[in-house]
Amino acid sequence: MLNNEKISAKTTQQTVRQTIQWASEQRDQFPIFSRHPEWSYLDSAATAQKPRRVIDFLQEFWCERNAPLHRGVYRLSAQVTQDYEDVREKVARFIHAGCGNEIVFCRGTTDAINLVAHSFVAPRLKKGDNILISAMEHHANFLPWQQLCQKTGAELRIIPLRKGLVEGAFRQHLQVGLDLESAEALLDDRTQFMALNHVSNVLGVINPVTDLCQLAKTKNIPVLLDGAQAIVHGSVDVKALGCDFYVFSGHKLYGPDGVGVLYGRSELLETMPPYQTGGDMIEFVSTAETTFAPPPQRFEAGTMPVSAVIGLGVAIDYFQSLPEERLLRHENTLLQLATENLRSTKSLQKVQIIGDETDLTRKVGVLSFVIEGVHPHDIGSILDSANVAVRAGHHCAQPLMADLKLTATARASFAVYNNERDVQQFCEGIEKVITMMI
Repeated sequence: MLNNEKISAKTTQQTVRQTIQWASEQRDQFPIFSRHPEWSYLDSAATAQKPRRVIDFLQEFWCERNAPLHRGVYRLSAQVTQDYEDVREKVARFIHAGCGNEIVFCRGTTDAINLVAHSFVAPRLKKGDNILISAMEHHANFLPWQQLCQKTGAELRIIPLRKGLVEGAFRQHLQVGLDLESAEALLDDRTQFMALNHVSNVLGVINPVTDLCQLAKTKNIPVLLDGAQAIVHGSVDVKALGCDFYVFSGHKLYGPDGVGVLYGRSELLETMPPYQTGGDMIEFVSTAETTFAPPPQRFEAGTMPVSAVIGLGVAIDYFQSLPEERLLRHENTLLQLATENLRSTKSLQKVQIIGDETDLTRKVGVLSFVIEGVHPHDIGSILDSANVAVRAGHHCAQPLMADLKLTATARASFAVYNNERDVQQFCEGIEKVITMMI
């Protein structure tokens, strides 16, 4: 579970000064900012920049250690295999899984969700059953379940949103959360699965997934949590959350692209057939029959992204070197500075925050917003001319946008390397948007 409750919601001058100093020290760990010192990168919810230790490791690996996994009897291959399996154990400890055999390496969050959809849920789903998701889901945690339901005649049930308003000095901002009462009413004896995001990639809100997992458990309903946005914002304990599956990607955790993690409870993984077949996931192959390896090897067909997996281990080492309370305070301070500016500055009264919160410790460092009369793509382009990188669009969450009666938003997201100057440059850039477009 995310530990944002450890920090106070109040921003003080002292915490701002401490944040500036700490952020400066962390920013120095990311070589891209020495190349682009003028750049305010506020798109880490899409992909995070990489610290020097991850970049140096990948270069060293390809220059000095590259060898095939599991297939060589020579020393270099054996060492790579050991390093790869050591990362499996490291990931298990990182998310408090029971053991390394509960960790499957995938290409990313999307691949992990599809594995569960096709290997675990599909064989159990039939006409008249239902799957429960939320109106907040990223397409990666929406489309696999929609497709399964359409194929089998099962029903896709969607937890609706509750909406409210947060008062700013000059404008009301939209508060959005999940309707827990409706969620409980949607669960019945034909519900075969529940899949939810831990944190919304659009809104940044931390969903009450522990409560929802407990609710599902009373009805013996397995739960998958999409942790792609949560994993980099605090400690995650899959046992405390009570989920059956948890998925995340390396590239949002300051690690390499092309690698992700599926956690699954051992007793469930044991029941699942292979999702893909090929080399290195078998026990025995003959012209008559094939027997498959036990989990997790059963789900890792073909040549795995060895450097990316071991690089993920290096990224986890970096992330765990950051004091958690300091990390949370840092991101929360930046979120508060940006939010308070958008709420209270008269020149920004055309801005509406989507997914605002009265208590910002219930959010991670994501700020989604619209400007009356300006398309988010224009916002993104003008901010780019001011050296500010934000995301603009539907964020792979079109059902959520439709529910909010929006086509798109602009989204700023903060990470360990951001600082007060980034917030100032962001707010000045929005003022430039308003001056140019309104």
